[in-house]
Amino acid sequence: MRIAFMGTPPFAAHILKVLLDAKMPIVAVYTQPPRPTGRGHRVTPSSVQTLAEAWGLPVFSPESLKTQDAQEQWRGLELDLAIVAAYGLLLPKPILDAPRLGCVNVHPSLLPRWRGATPLQSPILAGDKETGVTLMKMDEGLDTGDILWIEKMPLDPTMTTPVLTDILADKSAKALVKAIPAYANGELTPLPQSKEGITYADKLTKADGKLDWSLPAEVLERKVRALTPWPGTWFQVGEDVIKVLEARVSPGSGIPGMLLGENFTVACGEGALQILQVQKVGKSPLCATEFLRGYKLPACLSHEAL
Repeated sequence: MRIAFMGTPPFAAHILKVLLDAKMPIVAVYTQPPRPTGRGHRVTPSSVQTLAEAWGLPVFSPESLKTQDAQEQWRGLELDLAIVAAYGLLLPKPILDAPRLGCVNVHPSLLPRWRGATPLQSPILAGDKETGVTLMKMDEGLDTGDILWIEKMPLDPTMTTPVLTDILADKSAKALVKAIPAYANGELTPLPQSKEGITYADKLTKADGKLDWSLPAEVLERKVRALTPWPGTWFQVGEDVIKVLEARVSPGSGIPGMLLGENFTVACGEGALQILQVQKVGKSPLCATEFLRGYKLPACLSHEAL
């Protein structure tokens, strides 16, 4: 077997590390080119590139896989299989078709639910009771390929995206270690996805993190867990943007946006949300008590209610 691994963020690096430890025959690694990161905008290689280079693997980071040069380089690897995990580039048909056994994608949701860009955040936002990992043989559609393997898990109502990311990275890696040899030996047959229960997980923007106090408190609490650390959840007081890093549903009611008592509890469309940890843009995170000692909040956080 000759396998290429394609991935970019820490989620993918965790998977690659488990595959390498399991002696999976990875002969090449593809990842996004180094990008400027952090406040200093220092050009930094991806987590996958750093790991692959430490293992002495050849690393390729084309800006696109649509060029003739990139596709000829890919075909020259004479691959049996490609494993794709949060790579971040579109794989055109010549790339998909070149490996003998195709390309297997690691998708951190239970397909066909949450096809698309944000399968980790979307189950938390929606209040799903379960989630998991799907190993899918890729086609040209958006997460529409046939399914090789599914691992399910209950979704704890306190789950955050960072914790879920780590759990599903580990589950994905262990699933690949079992599934790939079975698939290569003809013991696994890819099966078409169900036509029912299809949902899409759209890309997120900073605007998606704005807290609308007219919504139910439980919806806003899920939003905080799903969108922290990125794109973050926030509200605005005058010119100040205040990020909410942690919150919980609390008893109470009132006009949406009104502060209830002195423990940073905000009335919502249904119920109330107690803010536990916040961060002013450019400042360090603070627990609610510390924040309120140095910051005067208005009686109502919703302009619409004033």
